[in-house]
Amino acid sequence: MEAITKTDFNFPGQVSKYVGKVRDVYDINNEYLVMIVTDRISAFDVVLPEGIPYKGQVLNQIASKFLDATTDILPNWKIAEADPMVTIGHKCEPFKVEMVIRGYLSGHAWREYKAGKRTLCGIALPEGMVENQKFPEPIITPTTKAAEGHDEDISKEDIIASGLVSREDYEKMEEYTRAIFRRGTEIAAKMGLILVDTKYEFGKKNGTIYLMDEIHTPDSSRYFYADGYEERLAKGEKQKQLSKEFVREWLMANGFQGKEGQKVPEMTPEIVGSITDRYIELYEHITGEKFVKAEDAGNVLDRIYKNVTGCLSSL
Repeated sequence: MEAITKTDFNFPGQVSKYVGKVRDVYDINNEYLVMIVTDRISAFDVVLPEGIPYKGQVLNQIASKFLDATTDILPNWKIAEADPMVTIGHKCEPFKVEMVIRGYLSGHAWREYKAGKRTLCGIALPEGMVENQKFPEPIITPTTKAAEGHDEDISKEDIIASGLVSREDYEKMEEYTRAIFRRGTEIAAKMGLILVDTKYEFGKKNGTIYLMDEIHTPDSSRYFYADGYEERLAKGEKQKQLSKEFVREWLMANGFQGKEGQKVPEMTPEIVGSITDRYIELYEHITGEKFVKAEDAGNVLDRIYKNVTGCLSSL
């Protein structure tokens, strides 16, 4: 299947369209959102030049399953999975911060730690930690949501002091973040995986806080294989992981970190195919189900339009 990297629909009741790094979001009557998870892929806040076939389906269906698995913790925006690549849900007013939660010293947190920093988003980090070591308790390291460019680390107190989020709402989001992370950790453990870190987005509708967007996908989360974790940690070896980090590592090995003047390395069909395979591998590991590639019925965009309009007409 060809990668779907661009959509240009005109749905009934459509008010506007927002194009994110990997999602195209259509506003229907200021009441519902149609979120199409494209096959675009981003790293270092840069959208890469090649799409990844089936990536959108993988992300949409993992997120859909985890949204369904957390409805007892808090309400979420999802109304229906209209198409393998599309979720339709409630339009909420988003909070202007992302709630990042980390159970282990990895990725961005490790890069900061290795550079000598011992405070992250106002949270003191213990001395003497090594890469990928488990924190005594998960830490929440929020970021601002940048419309363009890089998200920035920010502390809880700065969020509240600047008026980005009220103290009451922020502390409720903290509570929800820890509860969803516990649930995700439990589900991952059953599949032989460790949920290392992830991020959540929240919004408000009619005074109620909703969980929004995707959760526990390889784009928003990092997973390690549990088997061999302790041995690799003890030896100082890299962990075997299922996340988008392998894409970042490939880019860094080829001289790209999203900095000015740097050029994205060539994404050959072999590289693109290997990334598709890794996304499908994560889907099957985290859900315990075989990934079934969606039929395109001749044209994926026609399929999406038909499925979305059918779903909207029933709302």
